[in-house]
This record gives sequence, structure tokens and C-alpha cells, in this order.
Amino acid sequence: MALLGTAAALSPAAYAQHPVPVIGYLSDGSLESDDVAARLTAFRQGLNELGYVEGQSVVIEYRWAESQYDRLAGLAADLVRRQVAVIAAIGGAPQAVAAKAATATIPIVFTVGLDPVLLGIVASLNRPGGNITGVTTLTAELAGKRLNLLHELVPTAAVVAVLVNPTNPAATEAETRSLQDAARSLGLQMHVLEASNESEIDAAFRTLVEFRAGELVVGADPFFNSRRDQIVALAARHTVPAIYAWRERLAA
Repeated sequence: MALLGTAAALSPAAYAQHPVPVIGYLSDGSLESDDVAARLTAFRQGLNELGYVEGQSVVIEYRWAESQYDRLAGLAADLVRRQVAVIAAIGGAPQAVAAKAATATIPIVFTVGLDPVLLGIVASLNRPGGNITGVTTLTAELAGKRLNLLHELVPTAAVVAVLVNPTNPAATEAETRSLQDAARSLGLQMHVLEASNESEIDAAFRTLVEFRAGELVVGADPFFNSRRDQIVALAARHTVPAIYAWRERLAA
């Protein structure tokens, strides 16, 4: 339905007086990131299938937060001032929330890993209301299930560490609740480790060793995708079994 809504919003008839519509693309990452580049490739392909070619029949204004979530509000406001036809808030909850806060009139299409109702950006899943719609993977809500799967593989572990990004509180709180319930049911002691930059990831793994964690659940936050090589290398160095939310991390 989100794709159909996007198609309707971008139909040529709707822009009879503006033959080249402008799309605002709001991302928490950077173009250099492999996973962001993959999403962007798919986004452009979808536009092409609708008859839109970037630079010819559509213009895309890109705004990159480069994993600095506090920049998203300003970037979203800039797209609103640019008077784009639609905002694509792709890849996570922070940009969807920022876009929703920036405008009540410009259509917004999002992808998030959280329940958008709990985020407060839609009224309900079947009737989102307002100017926003999109897709959720409910990644945070499935964190407990990931811990259950990991513990099936490492049943002797007594301590689990969880790596989260404190600058994305909505995702962190949802994941932590889910993981706490799962850890309690499995009889595991759980430690929450926070990291929002490269050095804090290194520090988190040093703390993990001190706690003698036998398992690691890496949060679904997009920042950890951008640092996946570092995280995977540290998990291997410390020989701690880990489970991830996205296939890019498994590939790494």
C-alpha cells in the first residue's frame, strides 16, 4: 500500500504544472555506506519502474545525517523549505520522526524497524492518517526472538550482553524491553552496553569481556550497520557468539 501511495503521489498528472517533481531523500547514513547505497539503488529502480528517471523526469534532493541523528531535524526542515513534493525517510525511525515533525502537509513515505504507532507517527497500521505512510519490519520487537535463537546455539551461556545506541532512544527502549523479557525467561543475566561512535564500540567490548558475557545481541540501530566490520571483528577477536538484525552484518 505504501508503494501504491507513492505511485499516486508521484503520478505525472499531479505535476502537470510542475513537469519535474522534486523528491526529498532523508537518510541517517552516508552515500559511502554499502547498505545505504543498496537502499538507494532499489529506490531508484522503483522510480524507474514507475517511469521516473533521476535527472530527467524527477529530481532527488539528498540529505545525509552521517549517523549523527541530531542533524536530522535540520535536514528535514531544509527539505520542507525546498518545497519538495514528497519526503522519503528511508532506513530508520529517527528520520521518520524528524520528517513527521517537520511538516504536516508534504507527503512522507518511511521505512522503520519499530511499531510506527508506538513511535507516534501514524494513528494505526491499517489507517495511518495524516501525511505519512510506509513500511515497518518490527525489528526491535523481534529482538527477544533473536536472543532465544542465539541461546539455542549457546545454551551454556549465563550472561548476555546487548549493544544499543543511546542516541536512538525509541529503538533502544523497545529492543531492551523485548530482550529483558527473553533474558528473564531464559534465566540469563543481561548487561546493556551503549555505543554511538567508533571508540565507544571498542569500550563496550572491553566491558563485555569484564562481564564475561557468553552471548552478544547487537541492536538493530542503523549506526551499527555502518560499523559492522568493526563489530564483527571485535566479536571474533573476543570469541563471543553474536546475533544481528540485518543480513549485511551476517555477510560481514
